[in-house]
Amino acid sequence: MLLAFAVGVRTGRHRGVDVAWGLAFAAVAVTGYLLSAGDGDGGRRALVTALVVVWGVRLAVHLWWRARGLPEDARYARMLSRAPAGPARTRYAFRIVYLLQAALVWVVSLPVQAAQYLPDPLGPLAWAGTALWAVGLFFEAVGDAQLARFKADPAHRGQVMDRGLWGWTRHPNYFGDACVWWGLFLFAAHTPLGWAFLPSPLLMTWLLAFGSGKPMLERHLSPDRPGWAEYTARTSGFFPLPPRRR
Repeated sequence: MLLAFAVGVRTGRHRGVDVAWGLAFAAVAVTGYLLSAGDGDGGRRALVTALVVVWGVRLAVHLWWRARGLPEDARYARMLSRAPAGPARTRYAFRIVYLLQAALVWVVSLPVQAAQYLPDPLGPLAWAGTALWAVGLFFEAVGDAQLARFKADPAHRGQVMDRGLWGWTRHPNYFGDACVWWGLFLFAAHTPLGWAFLPSPLLMTWLLAFGSGKPMLERHLSPDRPGWAEYTARTSGFFPLPPRRR
């Protein structure tokens, strides 16, 4: 996050923190893997680390590719406009954007860190977590690919994406993200102590569904999207459900 902050100050754009978000989780997982050598079960350590790295790197590459050449993200522009220009705004960005997200990365990844120290071999909960992780990655990757293909067609300019997974949920990528972290939590839920980390996936789900994810994005989209009201009336806001009839 410090590296991302330095880049943001240098370029004047802080949207790069979204790329750092996924990479930060991958860095935490790799660090935990190295520190837990000789303590945790090798198979559990390797699998949970690989799942986090695959998820984090895919997300970072996708967001970097999508944002290349674009100006500052409107969400961060509005957020940073609350502080006066100059050094005060830079300090505000460091506290509110980078430092806060660094703390969230640490808290959300606590189940992964705990799982890497468990001495027991992989069991049913770990495999169930892997399956849930796979469902989440499917919703994220396929949803992102469908949206990118839709937006690449000039004929769709100004239209609402309501096809594929987007016809079942307005935010398949956010739903997939939640599934990924509930799946990773199951790696730590193997022991009673692991349930102490239940707040981590709860926090991530709350952020996606009620915090800085879905609500903030929809406030940005709704004013200038023809057909948005009809889309929201027939499409689930988070959990995938069959489209409602008119």
